Amino acid sequence: MDTQVASSSAITEWLARAHPTPEHARAEWTVQGVALLPLGRQFAAVRIPGSLVHAALGSADADVVAELLSLRLRGPVIHDHRSTGPTYYALIQWHAGLIWDRGDTAPCLQGDTYLGVPHIDRREPPGTYWVSPPRHEGDLCRPQAVRDLIDAGRQQFGQENETPPGKTKGESRSRSLACPAGSEEVAR
Repeated sequence: MDTQVASSSAITEWLARAHPTPEHARAEWTVQGVALLPLGRQFAAVRIPGSLVHAALGSADADVVAELLSLRLRGPVIHDHRSTGPTYYALIQWHAGLIWDRGDTAPCLQGDTYLGVPHIDRREPPGTYWVSPPRHEGDLCRPQAVRDLIDAGRQQFGQENETPPGKTKGESRSRSLACPAGSEEVAR
């Protein structure tokens, strides 16, 4: 078995172990290309609006965004095109979500939340795909790098005198968009 195949297999198994029944996750990847994995066991996910990412990086071009996210976050990022527009999910350490302080525009999802996680080989549209896949088992974005990206996007919106994504004019900055514990949200 070559090194890349072995690495992809190890990463797939690591991701599958986030599910209480790993074989269920593997079956979903086989049938649908995406598995719903519970957050908070092995990792959490920061949901970042596409407009904020594009402002921080100065581009909405998919290739440029993929390259720059890979360089800035140095960890796995998933892209999904929700009904509200493009959304990015940066995977971080599950315990970092306990003290996450950017929830007003980019909530950290964990607890009773499930995330649609693409198969490791799914790296382009259509559907949910890896913008920056995990490079090895246990690979996650550094929370500070994610905060810095969010702050850069907010700064760009501030310079343009616009309301940051996730906010309405006049809305309090302290309000979190994260779901309270005990509620169930499915992000796919």
